[in-house]
Amino acid sequence: MAGIRGRVGRVWGALAAAVLVAAATLSVAQETRYFRIGTAATSGTYYPVGGLIAGAISNPPGSRPCDKGGSCGVPGLIAVAQSTQGSVQNVELIGRGQLEAGLSQSDIAYWAQTGTSTFVQRGRVEELRAVANLYAEHIHLVVPWDSPITKVAELRGKRVSLGELSSGTLVDAKLILAAYGLGEADLDPVYASPDLASDDLIAGKLDAYFLIAGAPAPAIAELASQRDIRLIPIEGPEADKLLADTKFFSRATIPANVYAGVEATATLAVSAQLVVSARLPEELVHSMARAIWHPATRALLDSGHPQGRNIRIETALDGLAIPLHPGAERFYKESGRIK
Repeated sequence: MAGIRGRVGRVWGALAAAVLVAAATLSVAQETRYFRIGTAATSGTYYPVGGLIAGAISNPPGSRPCDKGGSCGVPGLIAVAQSTQGSVQNVELIGRGQLEAGLSQSDIAYWAQTGTSTFVQRGRVEELRAVANLYAEHIHLVVPWDSPITKVAELRGKRVSLGELSSGTLVDAKLILAAYGLGEADLDPVYASPDLASDDLIAGKLDAYFLIAGAPAPAIAELASQRDIRLIPIEGPEADKLLADTKFFSRATIPANVYAGVEATATLAVSAQLVVSARLPEELVHSMARAIWHPATRALLDSGHPQGRNIRIETALDGLAIPLHPGAERFYKESGRIK
């Protein structure tokens, strides 16, 4: 049986290759600028959504004009979604100038920009700026259907993947565990990408895994198509206290049958946001924001991924806890979103 990681990776790898090959054949009379968007594992939600954003803001040299059915992106820009370990790595790579933009959980973006929580040790990324709030990310805790685990507290002594080492999943999985009186030392922890975690769950090498992603997450959808699974609810007084103690989590429900055969599950959620460096030119980020919210982009977002339908200008400023980039701020003022 081919691994989930291999199948998902080949699909998105082929798409990325096709974009690059197409771009290479275009005229270079216009100045070309390459733009990297950090996402996460190819089997998560960030990668395909990052690909949609890359498609929206790209306008390679030689493209047809927007008003003639061509790209409505930034002239001369070729944007590519880049697979990473997730939110923490994205904001750090932006800070080091190794990414132009990235997707990040709202809590990770705030802690990075203010140098608090996990970024006391990792180092502040003061220059981090917001472009837009995107959609809600659900906390998934996945177990086999026949697992004896029914609640978070029963993870004690179990082999559990907490996400990759530089992922937002790992940071928030620790918060969830702590709320239920558990730490990493109480588990047999693993730090795996969602596709590898799914493969290990199938092979019986893993009891459970965490993933923070907008539902449906490709790795979990693929897993549910191969074997019966359940999602463990994140609820009760422990979740209530976490909600009271933090300003980033919200109550959420993963609807029934988003994953085949899985019933509706109460959980918590954070927001996914598009962030950049303050060092990016104001005009570039203004053009990016205009392209993302251009009417022609709506069809791309709606058809490209289920979470794309939730990326709307009406909620673009919701839950932003770090400063807007001046280019994005100018766009929202011009469009009447900021008075």
